[in-house]
Order: sequence, then C-alpha cells, then structure tokens
Amino acid sequence: MKVFNTLSRKKEEFIPVEEGKVKMYVCGPTVYNFIHIGNARPMIVFDTVRRYFEYKGYDVNYVSNFTDVDDKIIKKANEEGTTSDVISKRFIEECKKDMAGMNVKPATKHPLATEEIDGMIEMIQKLIDDGYAYEKNGTVYFRTRRFKEYGKLSHKNLDDLQSGGRSLLVTGEDEKEDSLDFVLWKPKKEGEPAWKSPWCDGRPGWHIECSVMSKKYLGEQIDIHAGGEDLVFPHHENEIAQSEAANGKEFSKYWMHNAFLNIDNRKMSKSLGNFFTVREISEQYDLQVLRFFMLSAHYRSPLNFSADLMEASKNGLERIVTAVANLKHLSGAATVETMTEEEKAAFEKTNEFVAGFEAAMEDDFNTADAVSSVFELVKYANTTASAANSKEYLDSLLALIVKLTDVLGLIVEKEEELLAEDIEKLIEERQAARKAKNFQRADEIRNELLEKGIILEDTREGVKWRKA
Repeated sequence: MKVFNTLSRKKEEFIPVEEGKVKMYVCGPTVYNFIHIGNARPMIVFDTVRRYFEYKGYDVNYVSNFTDVDDKIIKKANEEGTTSDVISKRFIEECKKDMAGMNVKPATKHPLATEEIDGMIEMIQKLIDDGYAYEKNGTVYFRTRRFKEYGKLSHKNLDDLQSGGRSLLVTGEDEKEDSLDFVLWKPKKEGEPAWKSPWCDGRPGWHIECSVMSKKYLGEQIDIHAGGEDLVFPHHENEIAQSEAANGKEFSKYWMHNAFLNIDNRKMSKSLGNFFTVREISEQYDLQVLRFFMLSAHYRSPLNFSADLMEASKNGLERIVTAVANLKHLSGAATVETMTEEEKAAFEKTNEFVAGFEAAMEDDFNTADAVSSVFELVKYANTTASAANSKEYLDSLLALIVKLTDVLGLIVEKEEELLAEDIEKLIEERQAARKAKNFQRADEIRNELLEKGIILEDTREGVKWRKA
C-alpha cells in the first residue's frame, strides 16, 4: 500500500510501527459554530482511509480531537453572554450530528483540549527543563532554532522566514528571544477561561494541545498524522518540533494532507458570501451526496464545489442505490435458491472489479478510481441480473456492492420509504395522543418519523411534515 507522505513529498510503502495495527491522529475542528464543508473534507477523507485499513484487517486506533478552548470560542461566548464551555459543548453535539449524517464513524477517542491541561503543563515543563522552551512574564515560548530539523515538513527555511518578516505568533513579539519562537502557554486576559500553571493562570497555545493528546492516546510514535493542507505550517510543523524535542523520537512516520475545497472556483470565505455549513447543505441534499461528492476526486487534488457537481453526485449515488434496490427486489421474487455453474462463472468475473477497487485504494487512497470500479460492478450487475437468476447469485452481487461502498462510507441500502397516507395516519394518532395527554406516545411517534427522515412542524394551521 502506497501513501503520499508530506514529509518526503513522495509516495512511500506503508509499513506500520506495530504489525497489524494503525495509530492515526486527525486534527479535529475548533467548535464555535456549525462545521462548514471545508471541515467536512478531512473528516470524510480520513474516515475513508480508516475504513480501508479496517477492510484490510488492520486494528485501527483513530483519535480525532475537538479544540474546545480558543479565541473564536471565547469571542462567541462573550457575544452570547455565556461561557466558552457552554459554546463548545453545544457545537460538539451539533458537529457529531453532522458527522453521523455524513456517515463518519466516531473516533476511537475524541479528546477535548480542556480535559488534557495537566498533560500539556507536564510537556511544557519538560521542554523548559531540556532547554527547548523559556518563560517570560508568564508566557512560555518554544525555542524554534533549538530544534535543528524545524521546517522538515513544510520544507521552509528558518532564515527565509526571518528575512520575510514572517512570525508564527504576533503577540509578545518584544519578549521573544527570536521572532520565530512560538507560544506554548499564555496568561489569561479578562473574561477568559484559565488554568493554574507554574508560570501563570492561563491557557495552552493551540499547537501543544495536539502533541499531548496524540501522545496520551496513541503513544510517543504514531503511524499517520492527518489534516487539511492549511495545517502543514505552522500547526503540524510546530507539533513535530514540540513532540520530537520532548519525546526524543520521530513523532509520526507518515503525514497526510487533503487539498482545499473551493466554491464555484473561488476560495470559500464569509466575505465572498460563498460559505456553506454542512447543516445548510443537509437542507438541500442527503449528506450521503456530499460524501459521494467529496470522494469523487483524489484527496490531494483541489476540489470545486458547485450546484452542478452536487447534482451529478446525487445522480451517481442514485445509480448505485437503484441497482441495489433492483437486486433486492429480484432476490425477493427469485424461485431458485442456489447458484448454477454458469452463475458461479459469471460471479467469478466480479473479482476484476474488486481488484480494480483495491488497486485504486492501495495507490494513496484514490477514491475517484475506486468509485469508477464500483460503477463497473454496478453496470455488470445491471446487465447480468434478471428474474431468471438464483437468489444466491443476486444476494452475492448485492453483498459485494454493499461491502465495497461501505469501505467508502456510502449507505446504498435504503429503508422502505413511508407512504404519504401512512405518515398522515401517524400524525393523526399523535394528535389524538396529545389530546389525551399521552405525551410519551406523541413523542415516540415524532421520533419514529424522524428516524425515517420525516420532520414534523407544529404550526398554527396544524401539523406539517417534510422530508429531512
């Protein structure tokens, strides 16, 4: 299996630190609002990478954090007159709902930065003791030049950064020994959350958080560290410096980064008015369509989001869903149970599509080519399956399509949709339950409909329903 390593800038054979196991850390979102579709790309991409490792029989320990203390969270809390804890908890829950909608598997562990402060203080103290960090008026800085390999991930030269007037953090410039030194711990400001430390009451810098959470839940050396390409510098570069200075060993063997997502060929930004949250997309499309769209290009290629491309993705996914529904229908009506010799020979041919799928995924997780192999399998199923086939043959085709699409995290077996009259009957029953003050039953009906993708809205004109 070949993986493109940002560290070496080339594809390398994947060899795990520990045979049969994969230790993987993916930088998660800062939770101050609903996640946007830019956040969704690494979630979907690296969830698919995880799924393929599991498909190949690896035991995957997948850790993805939530940054729950940050300037943006504090700003949002101040605007709403509440605490950053309330804001972060609310948006962690909303994020988890969106992840479920995109069929992103929960991580083995979702650590929160605020629950790992002790470990951060411990690592910072170790860096001070070893001469890699220093304290000035309560702020602790990392001595960037002391770490000789600084720049090995981003392939940036420290002298070029210095001459370009580039600094990693603008605050506390006068106190730094070197303008390129970055913050590990900073004193609290008025109205900010803070924790006690040997240096001051304050909070950690962003970079130290991931170093500590990765070490605690995966160990000092991991297989894969991943995230969006915007994190290469300075975030991941600083993580390497801290972790390797503190632990005395290589931090991560492979670094994987997904490319940016553009909207109608322009960079996504609030100022351009082309900023979409996953929740907003879910009001127009099933989030499975968003997932299919994200996988339609290689993760290292820039991806352009547009209404036309989403419609094309919707149609593409529908082709697979329809093929699966047709196989289920034929299987239900089949009169012969076991495969004939001819059918066995016909099913043997599907090995070609599986081989194509695996070859694509083994080549740095080329999901675009993997999807093409699934389409070839679907086409083959559509042309060879008929009412004359045995149940075993039809079920085998169905199971294979489901197995491969599951690696991509695509749900292609749809539950039977409720008919409009069935929905109306349940609404009538709910109204009667409410009239009889049987609110438990009324809630049960609402939840039952919600699980089947039907949202109820109580209005002055009565109860209205719509599909999610």
